[in-house]
Parts: sequence; structure tokens; C-alpha cells
Amino acid sequence: MKYYLESLGCPKNLVDAHGMSRLLKRIGYQAVDDPAQAQVLIVNTCGFVEDAREESLLELRELARGKRDDQVLIAAGCLSQRWGETLVDQVPGVDALLGTRRWSEIGALVQELRQGQDWRRESPLARLGDPLLLAEAGDYRIARQGAAAYLKIADGCSAPCAFCAIPLIKGSAVSRPAELVVEDAVELVHRGVKEIILIAQDTTAYGRDLGRRDTVSDLVQMILDAVPDRPEGDSGPGLHWLRLMYAYPGHISPRLIEVMAGDPRVCHYLDLPLQHAHPDTLRRMRRPANVERTRRLVADLRAAMPDVALRTTFIVGYPHETDDEFQALLDFVSEVRFDRVGVFTFSHEPGTVSESLGDPIATQEKEERRDRLMRLQQKISLEINQAFVGRTLQVLTEGSGDGITLGRSYRDAPEIDGLVIIDGEHPLGEMLSVRIDDAMPYDLAGFVEDSDDRAVSL
Repeated sequence: MKYYLESLGCPKNLVDAHGMSRLLKRIGYQAVDDPAQAQVLIVNTCGFVEDAREESLLELRELARGKRDDQVLIAAGCLSQRWGETLVDQVPGVDALLGTRRWSEIGALVQELRQGQDWRRESPLARLGDPLLLAEAGDYRIARQGAAAYLKIADGCSAPCAFCAIPLIKGSAVSRPAELVVEDAVELVHRGVKEIILIAQDTTAYGRDLGRRDTVSDLVQMILDAVPDRPEGDSGPGLHWLRLMYAYPGHISPRLIEVMAGDPRVCHYLDLPLQHAHPDTLRRMRRPANVERTRRLVADLRAAMPDVALRTTFIVGYPHETDDEFQALLDFVSEVRFDRVGVFTFSHEPGTVSESLGDPIATQEKEERRDRLMRLQQKISLEINQAFVGRTLQVLTEGSGDGITLGRSYRDAPEIDGLVIIDGEHPLGEMLSVRIDDAMPYDLAGFVEDSDDRAVSL
């Protein structure tokens, strides 16, 4: 038997998709890249915002239109969890639904669908229900991509953000036991992974569901203490980078900053979703509204790690966002000068606290505000990148061809940040010392100074 699996959305979804894939292989299924060759079709959907939902529906509908009588179509993940069986009204060809924390039942679900001759029925099989505890260990909380790997440390979210549907989809935050996370990290390094990326809906909330605060600092230190170290300047096996994603600003402690600054293996990089910079907008969002505290946090991060790369995201067009509030956001971005910024237009999400606020700002106005902010950030990003010309960065290679190699520096998280374009074709999964000689708004370019000196201290 063969299966085709398409995963949409964020890296957290990708980890779940990798878990499903491993479970299917354990029961004898083979992965294929062409849905026409598969008996089981799976889409791990995203339901976070409208654009993501449309992408998921488009993929499901395309597979449903081409589905043969000997194929089954499973809608897994966030959109299935959020919409339940109403999803089938949008895509009648769906045969089964699998919720966000029940993906580990994929094997049993597939076998139930395919047993006997009467598996096709009027209503789809649905495995949604109450979320399961995050007890799985090992490969099922990992997604490896080349020499890098995502490692999920928690699932769900307990933050009160008014605009966000994640708690409706994923449930409240549930942290994995620290010893299991550390075991996974050690195993990844033994397998040759050079970069471990810790992910959750909010990595800095790790352990809060267990009544403990600032536990992520301890977790990071435990990983650093446990993984095999590498000799200084060595590009071979061992942990080179440990990266934290999705850090809630109110949960970043002095201790976490100290741990990040104290070990060269921790990337001086932080993804810090702020969402806005005007106190009134933030209050309506039910986000931390003390903008001065955010300024102090950024100053503390830069004082401890002068080379820290800061990424953030903002929402424009939030209900009742005034011209003055939007201008305050522009001024804040000009002042703080983030390395990376993502901008979303407000998406009206039924069931969230913000639903009662409606969606009063016109789509055109939202898009104009997004474009203004992105033009401002593009100029800032280019200026910051230009300051790297003449410097040498460590780059993890990810792809090559046509006389060039693509890689990432510590400033670049996979798939969401920029790339470093390197002259010549070099082996994948290598740490190279790259001299930067050109800068673009999002990417850098350079050359390997000495091909025999593939790594220096980070």
C-alpha cells in the first residue's frame, strides 16, 4: 500500500506530518510523491487564517476531484479539528477527519477505512473529540530537513489573544516531559543533525501548564549539557545551532537571555511576535500592552547579544485601528529596526474573542497599510543586510545547483527568513565560513574564503 501526504501551514504541522508518515511506514505503507500512485491521500490542513483555510480547501478539492474508487481521502490537522464534519460540506470527497492531537491514530484510521468492502459510507469517519496528552516521544515529535530538525516541546496554547483561533483548534498548552525532549535532542545529534529548532505555539510558555515558570531556560540548558559537544572550530558531528522559535514577549526572562548569551551553540536569534505597537490596539487584542517594557526587552537582548537577529510579526487592520495607531506602529518599526518582519492583515475569525468587534476596516485599507509597513521594513532590512558586507558568517548549506549553493546563517530560520547565496556548489549539510560580498533586502551573497576551513567558532 502507498500513501501521499501533503502538509500545509507552519513547522508545527510539519512535525505532526512527519509523525504520521513514520507511523504509516511502521505498518507497511510506502510514501509516494504522486497522488495517482497512492491508495491513501492525506492533507494535513492549516486553519489559522482565511488564506490558510483556502489553501487547505483548494488542496483537498483537487485531490477529491481526481480520487479513484480505490483511494481514500483523509483531512487531518487544524481545519479538520476546527470545522469537524462541516468540512465535508465544503469537500464532499473527504472520507475521514483526523484532529490535531489524534494524528497518532492515523494507522488505525487507515486500516479501519480500508478493511472490508463497505468502508465508504454517507458520513466520514471522524477522530476528533477531546485532545490527547502529549505523551509521545522519539521520532513522532521531530521533523528533520537535511542537517536541521524541528523538535516540538509543547502543543496547544493558553494565551488569551483575542484574534487567535489556535486555542480553539489545538486546545490549552500541554508541555512534553523535559527528559523526553532532551532524549530526542541527543538522538538527533547522534544522527548527524547540526541544528535543532525548538518549536511550540509559545516556546517560552513551556512548563507553565505544570505550574512552573521560566522552565524553557532550564530545558535549553539541559539540552546543551546533554548533547555531545564538538571541538571549537570543528564542522563535524555535534550540535552547532540550537534555535528557539515563537517566543511570547511577556515570557522572556533575564535567565533565558543569560542562557542564550552564555553558549555559542544557541543562535543569537529570537522570533518575537509582537502583533502591534500601540497600547490601545494591543489591549483590544488582549496582548501585552506595555510598549515601554517591549523596548526594554529589545534593549536587554541587544545588550546581552549585540549580534542578535530579531524577527517579529504584526497585524494591521485590526478592528478600530485608527490612523494614529497605525502610525505609532510605523514609528515603532522605524525606531527598533527589526531584522525581519512579517505583516498580516486582520482575519476575522468566528469563535474568537475579537469576533464581537466585527471587521470594520475595508480590505483595501488593510492591504494598503500592510504594503506601507512592508516597504518601510524592506528598506530597514536592506540597510541591516548591507552592514554584513565584508563580514564572515557561518552558513549551513541546504541546496546546490547551477554553480551556486543555498544556505542559512544564524539569522535565518528555515523557510521564513532569508538565504545566503554562495558561489560554487558545495556539499549539503556542511558548515561553511562565507565571506559576504553582496546584500539584498532579504538575502545575502558571498563566497567560501577557504574550502579547507569549513568552520570557525560561531
